[in-house]
Amino acid sequence: MESTEITITHAEGVHARPASVFVREAAKFKSEVTLTSDGTTVNGKSIMGLLMLALCNGAQVTLNTEGPDEQDAVAKLAEILSGKF
Repeated sequence: MESTEITITHAEGVHARPASVFVREAAKFKSEVTLTSDGTTVNGKSIMGLLMLALCNGAQVTLNTEGPDEQDAVAKLAEILSGKF
């Protein structure tokens, strides 16, 4: 399992557009993807789950990946959450 802590730096947080970019990229990986914020864990391949976290600028989130391509998944998805989408 790969895991990383990320601080959301996008000025508007993770709203519909970055959430859709994240979910689209997450779906390309075979690994399971989960996000945890404030004690709530959601499936990272679910746009509704991601939006439910209501990640605003400055929010802390833990990204976990588990599976055959977990290292590639955590690197790419962390980049997106960091505002590079």
